[in-house]
Amino acid sequence: MLAKNLKWRKQLSGKVIIANTTGLCFGVERALEIVLNLAKQGKKVATLGPLAHNSFINSELSQKNVKIISCVSELKKNTVLVVRAHGISKNIMEEIKNLGIEYEDATCPFVAKIHRVVSSVPKGCVILIAGNKFHPEVVGILGHCKNEGIVFKNYEELKKLTAKMDTNLEAMAVAQTTFCLNEWLRCTDLLKEKFKRIKFVNTVCAETQKRQSETEQISKISDVMLVIGDPGSSNTLKLKNIGSKYCKTYLVESARQIRSGQITRKKIGLTTGTSTPDNIIEEVLRRMSEILNNESEDEEIASSQNGEDEQSFSEMLEESLKELNTSKHVRATVEKITPNEVYVNIGRKQTGFIPISELSSDPSVKPEDVVRVGDELDLLVLKVNDQEGMVMLSKRRMEQSKGFKEMAKAFENKTPLKGIVTEIVKGGLIVPLEGVRVFVPNSQATTSKDDVLEDLLQKEITFRIIEVDRAKNKVVGSVKSILNDERKKLQEKFWETAEIGKKYKGTVKTLKEYGAFVDVGGIDGMLHISEISWTRISHPSDVFKVGDEIEVYIKNLNPETKKISLGYKKDEDNPWEKIRNNYEVGDVIDVKIVGFTDFGAFARVKEGVDGLIHISQIADYRVEIPQDVLEIGQVVKVAIREIDFENKRLSLSIKEVKDEDKLSG
Repeated sequence: MLAKNLKWRKQLSGKVIIANTTGLCFGVERALEIVLNLAKQGKKVATLGPLAHNSFINSELSQKNVKIISCVSELKKNTVLVVRAHGISKNIMEEIKNLGIEYEDATCPFVAKIHRVVSSVPKGCVILIAGNKFHPEVVGILGHCKNEGIVFKNYEELKKLTAKMDTNLEAMAVAQTTFCLNEWLRCTDLLKEKFKRIKFVNTVCAETQKRQSETEQISKISDVMLVIGDPGSSNTLKLKNIGSKYCKTYLVESARQIRSGQITRKKIGLTTGTSTPDNIIEEVLRRMSEILNNESEDEEIASSQNGEDEQSFSEMLEESLKELNTSKHVRATVEKITPNEVYVNIGRKQTGFIPISELSSDPSVKPEDVVRVGDELDLLVLKVNDQEGMVMLSKRRMEQSKGFKEMAKAFENKTPLKGIVTEIVKGGLIVPLEGVRVFVPNSQATTSKDDVLEDLLQKEITFRIIEVDRAKNKVVGSVKSILNDERKKLQEKFWETAEIGKKYKGTVKTLKEYGAFVDVGGIDGMLHISEISWTRISHPSDVFKVGDEIEVYIKNLNPETKKISLGYKKDEDNPWEKIRNNYEVGDVIDVKIVGFTDFGAFARVKEGVDGLIHISQIADYRVEIPQDVLEIGQVVKVAIREIDFENKRLSLSIKEVKDEDKLSG
């Protein structure tokens, strides 16, 4: 894999022992090739999680506008989704297919093999998985288990688990592809003792096994071991742990972490993680070669700087690693702003620049909206190109790094935060805050699924952090959590003062056939349809719409069940009270015929009050049926014969009006 680095091997021969298996593994190299080919075709590309556990690879992909998303709902239109080498759960894959999303499956074939194995076990079989349950590969494996999967991280944890398990059951054991082989062998020996019926499938990747084996062999004959890789990489950390058993072992991300010193005084071993690209390895080898060729100069510089005796290589490397946190961070001054880049003075011979994609977590902003010439910025070093004299920097990631710490603190303390909604994406809202893109899912954006999320765009919202996953660059917020807390306080206050007859200003929340639910201050009360109007209505929507503010009063309440019945009709609007105040027996009034029955006709006196004209009171002659004389909608004069307020009945007469007319005539 390192054919182009043979010259560095030759120069370092006898000083450095380089493992035969280095550079990108097959799975990562395959996934990277898929993404680069898509980008080359001019397609918009997004990866479901970082393509590799390596900041340099992810940074280069970012330059090609390859986006990293944490869930399918964040995917934008006309974008090809790439499933990374770690693989995903069966449910997520089905979601991708059901939504008709264009995708490329870059799942490592060795990982896909595990998916097939765990999904084919018989019912009732226990599935044991050796690995880190939080690692995306293991999360994906669990998502393919037909039965429940049980994850253990090492021999000791497995020993505790099996002590509580029914070992008479049939079982199958698999391992994360990057699991430590020696630890896997210890675990299989234990499982053989515990289970009577168990099948083992050694799914530790063959290339991973080689790297682990070579690291063990080299570290046994070395004074110092260098492992090149990202500290977030699971397999890289395992190589460091293996090397640490036999000699002083350091994990370095790039050549910048190795300084001049007496590197030739020690026998040094070197290996790499599976996500370490060749160019990073080449830079490390070149740096080591430079140290070899300039040893005397380095010693003189070290002596003049430290004013003390020569240090061993391991001591100098230790100092280098201690300075890592500050050496990757620089203070720079903005010198020039262009549409695509911001150039800064970092106080060194190299030219520093910030790509627009690394300027802000809000992709819609312009460079001039973020910085001005003369501004001093804290930046993160992404890449150094000594040949071109350029240093690529990031303001976004520097802020993001600090922001994640703030988000984690807010998560632990349940601190309410405020931010502006800048995007409405499929599945929720995006709120940039402290350099971090906080995702608020639909289910956490409001307390009601009927609320329109678009109304929140460019509005400030208050939310609480409910999930922080630094490995996935994922922060999830919840507005609902804040609203629920506020609602709970309002509810407590409500029940302290609530009593029958008390009036409230309420908001109509939902409408049902049987009535309306009204928010009266943290509590939803039930307003039955019979309590909405004195007149007959077919549905609450005949009177209200969602969002209406209305005045209601408590008709009944139960503090134990927390149920409230509300009233809306006002006594002064009761049409029978208007009859009481404005009419009396003997009055002659105009009414409208609204219905018929065998024994008479119904006439509308006032809205909500109908009176009966008995068939004997329709005319001064015999009437067979009311329809022979009257018709619906006809207005006639009647005399009020009787008012029964208790039973809400009115007796009317057309005949008496006509009799009076005859008498007066």
